[in-house]
Amino acid sequence: MSFERKNIEKMQGYAPGEQTRAAGTIKLNTNENPYPPSPQVAKALKSIDVAALRRYPSPMANSFREAAGRLHNISAEQIIPTNGGDELLRLVLTTYVEQLDTIAVCKPSYSLYPVLAEIQGCQLEEISLLDDWSMPEDFLEQLNNSAAKLLILVNPNAPTGALLTTDYLAKVADNFSGLLLIDEAYVDFVDPALNYNSIALINSHDNILILRTLSKAYSLAGLRFGYGIGAKSLIEPMMFKTRDSYNTDHIAQSLATAALDSCEYARENCERIRQSRDQLRADLQKLGLTTPTSQSNFILCQIPESIGAEKLYLQLKQRNILVRYFDQDRLRDKLRISIGTVAENAALIAAIKELGQLN
Repeated sequence: MSFERKNIEKMQGYAPGEQTRAAGTIKLNTNENPYPPSPQVAKALKSIDVAALRRYPSPMANSFREAAGRLHNISAEQIIPTNGGDELLRLVLTTYVEQLDTIAVCKPSYSLYPVLAEIQGCQLEEISLLDDWSMPEDFLEQLNNSAAKLLILVNPNAPTGALLTTDYLAKVADNFSGLLLIDEAYVDFVDPALNYNSIALINSHDNILILRTLSKAYSLAGLRFGYGIGAKSLIEPMMFKTRDSYNTDHIAQSLATAALDSCEYARENCERIRQSRDQLRADLQKLGLTTPTSQSNFILCQIPESIGAEKLYLQLKQRNILVRYFDQDRLRDKLRISIGTVAENAALIAAIKELGQLN
């Protein structure tokens, strides 16, 4: 006899990227930052008073909210700290989406979205991107025909790395009666020359929420700390009704605050990653491999049928080089490659060149 809810019993869970502690592994599969957190984060960790752990942490993580408010030049009341960006996704569904409501996403997109929709018992509307990974011209028509309560757009997109402009996002919000959640997990890797900044949208639109995380740009994937940004009317129900009572711990709050207070260090690392991203893309193209422009800390590389994406993924794994292979429609001939250090990227190129017998 199973005690699971019927929808849970039938569903497939989220499959995370492989994690390994094997020495010497080049890990380019889960979009982690190849560089360590800032020295200020290390200093904050060393200064933690273990005796303080017998007390509950700040329930609202006010020091972090204030630091995030300073960073984005907004009120701390417009910010909700969460246990990773994924908790914010769950909170949005719990707070704003009824069972049987429709959630709209693009396809392909972050593979956790369909899982969360199934958990909540929602309908899922997947709107396919075009062959060049751009939005279809009738996107708004498809969206409104679906009667979706919530639209989730990861921007830059995962796994493609494509970026939507703030003008486009504003147009979508203006013409959508539901809630738009912009998942900006990778936004810090966007080329500064593009002048992308969506924060102003939360003041002009009361139906926009923005997700941010410290896992990527701030090199804190192991900390599990994220936050949401939005109008007070959207933040407060999650903050005071549906959020766990102490959803972020004392250590995480201290380190996350230190990370934001030393954001210039993260910006410098993001610039290094952007340069490495351009170089890796150029090196792959020299081997004859198609790699669309990416504004994230990864690239999506098409692998010729003569080599085989899954085969190459397995061969690289045998050499202790991990990349991400997705057994999904439109992605089976591609590999998603996280940007590593200069040495790691060079090792990857050498391995692909040898395994694929490419010039």
